[in-house]
Amino acid sequence: MTDKVVKLGVIGLGKGAYTAAEMVGEKSIKITAICDWNPKKIEEALERHKGKFDDAQICHDIDELLKTDIDAIYIATDAVCHVPYVIKSLEAGKHVLSEIPAVNSIEEARQLKAAVKAHPHLKYMTGENCCYWAFIQAWKKMYEEGKFGEAIYVEGEYIHSKDYREFKQEDFPPEHWRSYNPAIKYITHQLGPILQILDDRCVSVSCMVPDIVYNPYTKRVNNNGVAIFKTAKGAVIRIFICFDAYAGFDHNFALYGTKGTIETDKTKPLEEAHSFARFSDIPGTIEEKVEIPVTLKFPGEADDGGHGGADKKMMLDFVKCIIEDTEPPIDVDLGIQMTIPGIIAAESSDLGGALLEIPEI
Repeated sequence: MTDKVVKLGVIGLGKGAYTAAEMVGEKSIKITAICDWNPKKIEEALERHKGKFDDAQICHDIDELLKTDIDAIYIATDAVCHVPYVIKSLEAGKHVLSEIPAVNSIEEARQLKAAVKAHPHLKYMTGENCCYWAFIQAWKKMYEEGKFGEAIYVEGEYIHSKDYREFKQEDFPPEHWRSYNPAIKYITHQLGPILQILDDRCVSVSCMVPDIVYNPYTKRVNNNGVAIFKTAKGAVIRIFICFDAYAGFDHNFALYGTKGTIETDKTKPLEEAHSFARFSDIPGTIEEKVEIPVTLKFPGEADDGGHGGADKKMMLDFVKCIIEDTEPPIDVDLGIQMTIPGIIAAESSDLGGALLEIPEI
């Protein structure tokens, strides 16, 4: 990388502030402006990350932010704003890193792809941080080397729930995304890494939701969802998104192939969980699994930032592709491919689990 510095604006000061604060001090990036429509969010960000944003201009809407002296923008707002803000930013001549989900509808997917195509000199990247976990990258390398053969069945589980006795009504306002978005639409944390490993895409889906209501303050049944996908290469993927059960917080993965299998250890917290594998080219592993000692980080790697360092790695990759004029690792096509299946899965659940085709945008 050269000595060039990317001047970054950040909109959405929840996760956006945490990720931006981690970048302060990096030579290749300068946080030039921060933005949120909610003054309370701005105050909280400045207080929580004291000293981090002292040199940043404070803005209150995206139009004001786009008029500042920035090269790129990190969009970390509510999901419904992502695509409109991406389009505005590209039209203003800014590179874009957009949080997930990449889109909220088929039409938005078409609009996003058209906008990115119309600005080939600018970089657009979908911000799926789970693709940067060390064990995911290790699985991808082993898969590309043929250690597992062809994928037959892959599964991912995103568990994000707590003890029902801790729920409070004020935590679930009608405008919060969890109060109106079906859980299965929040699929990219699991499907994104899987599709990146397999270099594949989903072509059809059947999805069902349990009829049990766990959270008394949401009063709806689609806070959990189980989707079964068929891929273009013929594999089957199962994704379980759980926002309402006595379950805790976790990400679980497993891959079954023609030459080997691998799975994360569900008995350990994600930060400590190793993977366990069977390989046809290692005698005895059909009976006893091989331990792969990689967690969110590679052995010896520093604990550098949120989500096991994934947020910082993601941001640095975005900056690198701008400086070196290379393709973003999670480009518009992959961003759409990891998002659209969740949208169609939600439609399938509304139809009682009907098998639906997933369009290629």
